[in-house]
Amino acid sequence: MSAALYLLAGFAAGLLYFYAVWRSANLFAAGGAWAAAGLTLARIGLLGGALALASRHGALALLLMALGVLAARPLVLRRYKVAA
Repeated sequence: MSAALYLLAGFAAGLLYFYAVWRSANLFAAGGAWAAAGLTLARIGLLGGALALASRHGALALLLMALGVLAARPLVLRRYKVAA
């Protein structure tokens, strides 16, 4: 897989991850602690799995995917108007 695809995959994973952070915070605030805990475990597991798969393709793939995840964070924060 090319370097750009790892970056794009990391960006997509980051969008999903940080949306799930926002969603789980709303669930906790609404009193759905069990659902929020389940969503938290799922998002951590899925992101960890994606990064582990990238690491099997080398350090560059892992770094690019992690960079993509970090690049998605400001977009999600801006979308949901959260001060970081």
